Amino acid sequence: MDRAPDFAASLQQTYSAMRAAFDAEPFPPWAVRRDRLRRLQTLLRTHAAEWAEAIDADFGGRPPPETGLLELVPTLTGIADALRQGPRWMRPRGASVSRWFLPARAQVLPQPLGVVGIIAPWNYPLVLAAAPLTAALAAGNRAMVKLSEYTPTFSAVFAQRAAQVFAADEVAVVQGDAEIGAAFSALPFDHLLFTGSTGVGKRVMAAAAAHLTPVTLELGGKSPAIIAPGYDVAHAARRILFGKLVNAGQTCIAPDYVLVPRDQQSAFIDACRGEAQRLYPEGLRSPDYASIIDHRQYSRLLGLMGEARAAGAHVHALFDGVQADDLRHRLAPAAICDAPASVRLMNEEIFGPLLPVVAYDDLEQALAHLRSQPRPLAMYWFDHDRRRTAAALLQTHAGGVTVNDTLLHFAQDGLPFGGVGASGMGSYHGRWGFDTFSKLKPVLYQSRVSGVGLVAPPYGQRTRWLMKLMGRL
Repeated sequence: MDRAPDFAASLQQTYSAMRAAFDAEPFPPWAVRRDRLRRLQTLLRTHAAEWAEAIDADFGGRPPPETGLLELVPTLTGIADALRQGPRWMRPRGASVSRWFLPARAQVLPQPLGVVGIIAPWNYPLVLAAAPLTAALAAGNRAMVKLSEYTPTFSAVFAQRAAQVFAADEVAVVQGDAEIGAAFSALPFDHLLFTGSTGVGKRVMAAAAAHLTPVTLELGGKSPAIIAPGYDVAHAARRILFGKLVNAGQTCIAPDYVLVPRDQQSAFIDACRGEAQRLYPEGLRSPDYASIIDHRQYSRLLGLMGEARAAGAHVHALFDGVQADDLRHRLAPAAICDAPASVRLMNEEIFGPLLPVVAYDDLEQALAHLRSQPRPLAMYWFDHDRRRTAAALLQTHAGGVTVNDTLLHFAQDGLPFGGVGASGMGSYHGRWGFDTFSKLKPVLYQSRVSGVGLVAPPYGQRTRWLMKLMGRL
């Protein structure tokens, strides 16, 4: 018997129970929201070591400190921010009224949407599930979370632990493959947030369209790093290599390629080699270097590099010794120069420790290249010239930017995180996430005294005079 229809029915049952629970409490007070956030906070803290062990097992080698620094800490920081500021976020917000409608008053009422769906990816399975869940709970919603089939150990543990602290009609964690994911995204959610690849994002959006479900898509793309003329390439290499090599490059906002002044290209590659070996002195054997998630992704990366090399690209190894471990699907980092624009390495999101280096002759050429590409999820601009930096920010588009470093804009709860164009739509984090999972309902309160009657039918000379007066102002 086909399990997909059975599971679709089970998902619908879970959704319907959540909908009924929400309808019974459509505007939970802050005390209820705070309790849910605190339970999530306790869940994450209590089982911190368990999350790291599970993700390490799924990757076949991922340093627990990376899970702590890149997943657990940002999530707990976001929950603390929501607990601190949530009461203010949920208050009605004052709004101005056109002079012609005074003394009426207006406000914007943040209202929970209802039941929201969250689809998390495999590369950061904890933070990319728990961060949007934080926003959904702070906004007063119920949530269903679909975890990736490529992190089965973590998904099973998280589902089990979450069920111990949340009622089934508060938060439900769903596991399963692409079929189950398709059934999940077809539910009539009040909002659906997806993090993952562009191809899957298109299918999720198509499924959501059947119910006119609004979506937030966090996709990816080829996020560039640009080193402006005069910037210390050794300093840039230090910060770019950190952003590129944590989680072995399997980060949606990792620097995908680097634009560097032509006369600094060799110096930059040398600096990258020195920095990679400083960060990981034991090379592929380093306990702090992550494995590629599975053989499928590992083979894809080898294929990207092999195709570029065959097309004339120069591959510069950044580790000494062994460059690949097929058994443990570990791949050493490499800087790749002179790759033709036609190869997949230069067109697909890399999602691994391969770093194309593109030389430019003048900064306008570099900016023109950025504008010619699909808009990325992130951009990293390295420059000490503030005026030039400000001009570059105005001339380019990206989902988010860190100047003179990498990745760090993601960790700021005061900044929205999201894509633009091909890299996604919508945003979350902090108040931006609260607003994403809320209906900001506009409300006008009419006063006892109103001038609307002055322009009501039958229309006459007074109406024409008032229209003329209003049109002048």
